Amino acid sequence: MDGKIYDAYVNILKEELVPAMGCTEPIAIAYAAAVARETLGSIPKSVRISASGNIIKNVKSVVVPNTGGLRGIAAAAAAGIVAGKAEKKLEVLAEITKEEIEEISDYLKEVSFQLTASQSKCIFDIYIEVQDEEHSAEVQIQGQHTNIVQIRKNGETLFGKEYSEEENCGGTDKGLLTVERIIQFADEVKISDVEETIIRQIEYNMAIAQEGLKGNWGANIGKILLQSYGNSVQNRAKAMAAAGSDARMNGCEMPVVINSGSGNQGMTASLPVIVYAEDMKVSRELLIRALVVSNLVSIHLKSGIGTLSAYCGAISAGCGAGAGITYLYGGGYTQVAHTIVNALAINSGVVCDGAKASCAAKIASAVEAGTLGMKMYQFGSQFYGGDGIVAKGIEETIENVAQLARDGMRETDKKIIEIMIDKI
Repeated sequence: MDGKIYDAYVNILKEELVPAMGCTEPIAIAYAAAVARETLGSIPKSVRISASGNIIKNVKSVVVPNTGGLRGIAAAAAAGIVAGKAEKKLEVLAEITKEEIEEISDYLKEVSFQLTASQSKCIFDIYIEVQDEEHSAEVQIQGQHTNIVQIRKNGETLFGKEYSEEENCGGTDKGLLTVERIIQFADEVKISDVEETIIRQIEYNMAIAQEGLKGNWGANIGKILLQSYGNSVQNRAKAMAAAGSDARMNGCEMPVVINSGSGNQGMTASLPVIVYAEDMKVSRELLIRALVVSNLVSIHLKSGIGTLSAYCGAISAGCGAGAGITYLYGGGYTQVAHTIVNALAINSGVVCDGAKASCAAKIASAVEAGTLGMKMYQFGSQFYGGDGIVAKGIEETIENVAQLARDGMRETDKKIIEIMIDKI
């Protein structure tokens, strides 16, 4: 494999598979708020927050971790201001104490929070302005969860950079990803180059999934799947991924390793593959290689869609899981490509109406589509080019789905946000 492509794939995994605690959109608000407080140099007396519709959608209903069950934009910002550690970025709220939880609640009651919808055309936009008696500070994030584009104090720019929707925020070019190269990379990669990143994903995501099955989190989709449909490996794969989301969407304080900026996608891409690997008793090395496939396929599918859209990101990750499981069974490029196409034909078009408890059920559906796509090919069945949005060729089909999600569903996204949010 070409050395530059190889290095790029290693870097993509390291950049994308990072730890985060809590749903990443409220965490991004908490991170921006923590940076704003640090810039101000004191606890602010007033807070003004402007956020794009997709941010509002994904923060509105989800529990902010380490806040005693608080939900929403103001709660996320208050947590970041009172107790956030900005240097920890997506784990900004990881070290909050019990005493600080009470302080967050009191702060919400005492301080003025002004919340407005952003007028920016940027789909991912967070702007926070904080003030005390004498000073002010402003922080803006665009494009991705930790991509700060502006820091100002008392009207003076301390840091600034331009951002456009076409940028990749400085990360490795994901346009280099193709399914054929992903399989080649998984076959050839030195385990030592990816081991730390992948093993951390296994440990973190398995731990929160097990907590999801033990505790009482959200709608308990993971538990219900096991109680209703038994202990087959396919059902356990769905249940574990759903259980992780049950816990994470409802305030569990355990971190996950994300994929494409999303913890739900990180769990969907990894947990079903881990469950199948345990059932098949494969080697540790094969599991790592299969998770390389599932993660990179998920990133490849999602990169053409964008960070936030009306298209449920778990669908892309469910395809990734199906691809990774196919690889566990000895599937190569042809088998993996057919699995992905079949899965995309089954479930593309599931809408994202924000982060919340029902994400766990959508994850179960996405994993079902991924495993059904695999089984179809194993039994000599497949969907063909010309069947709806399916094209002749895996990359052409992926691009069709990206166009559907990125361009075709823009009006859908606007209507979802309009339905969900009358006033903020």
